[in-house]
Amino acid sequence: MKNWKKATLFTWRSITREAQTIRHSARRCATEAGPERDTAVQSLKAAGAALLAWTVAGWWWSAPMALLAPWTALFLVQSTVYRSLLAALQQFAVVVAGTLLAAGAGVLTHNTMTAMALALPLTVLLGNYARFGAQGLYAPTAALFVLVYGSYTGFDILHRFLETLLGAVIGIAVNALILPPVHSRRVRHLRDRLPQDCAEFLHTVADGLEEPYNREQTRAWYHQAVRLTDAVTDLRVARRWSNESYRLNPGHRLRRSVLAPPRADWDLTWDQITEHIRTTMRTLTEATVLPDGVPGILATLLRAAGDVLDLQESHAADDGRHAEAVAMAAHCQLTLILADGRYETTPALGGLTADTQRLLNDLTSLVNARHETPRSTAGEPP
Repeated sequence: MKNWKKATLFTWRSITREAQTIRHSARRCATEAGPERDTAVQSLKAAGAALLAWTVAGWWWSAPMALLAPWTALFLVQSTVYRSLLAALQQFAVVVAGTLLAAGAGVLTHNTMTAMALALPLTVLLGNYARFGAQGLYAPTAALFVLVYGSYTGFDILHRFLETLLGAVIGIAVNALILPPVHSRRVRHLRDRLPQDCAEFLHTVADGLEEPYNREQTRAWYHQAVRLTDAVTDLRVARRWSNESYRLNPGHRLRRSVLAPPRADWDLTWDQITEHIRTTMRTLTEATVLPDGVPGILATLLRAAGDVLDLQESHAADDGRHAEAVAMAAHCQLTLILADGRYETTPALGGLTADTQRLLNDLTSLVNARHETPRSTAGEPP
């Protein structure tokens, strides 16, 4: 009895949480641009494309296989226009192959069961061919439609192809011309967040270095630094997604609210910066003893590096140059300690000096590029 009550309570809580998630998603869809609104728009477009295809094929044309037009149009309103075109080619190829195989099996056997036994294994194998992707499923589906309804005369096959082609044309046209999907929002979000997150992290580490050494704390910093490098990986994925949404998309310029994503060379710069932050934190986790004064100097260096990143998106050119100079001066102090025979140096100090040198080199390049190159405009191509 107790187990039943616990299971019921758990189920009720799961339903409640799911309902809250749905409510929050619906609110975001109505109040702000984001993935929820994009999903809603694409869903409505798919439904509209199917309705339009049925109007043309079923109501106006009275086609014998009218179902195939809305069925095809519905599934070809993909997340990008490029994917709609690719899916259309894949789907039409597998529908043609599945239909011809099923028709051939039907003509040879004149028996539905026997024809299925011949056609379905071949069409399922064909559908699993990697080149056809998710559209491969339509090969055995098309074969089933042909054999179950016994419609494999030349006239029927021709109509199947024509109505599938009609649905594909309508689905692609709706996706390309009505609020064409352009996915650059994620790229811009990551581009804005990454400098801020790196700056906040370096400030946090700088504050922590002024406290007594704590190995657990340094390990936590290392894991945070790894997450920064993961953010660059996310940026690459978002960049590919954004670039794909522009490919073969004749209508994206109709969406005035769409801003071009930042240029791709920006990604490489931040890939290097986050990687050097990560290696610096790794070296710090390996350090058990550092010469007196080094933690304070390193704190000054990292705090100034964080200031450089924090000021990167602002117009405070003089402040950025000043922060860069402070970081360079702190690094010179580390170098002097490393070379001074009066200090007891450690491998960790050498590693930190080399790691921070690479980080500062990237920051210098970033500052120089920021002052030499004007900011991208909204109409700039990706």
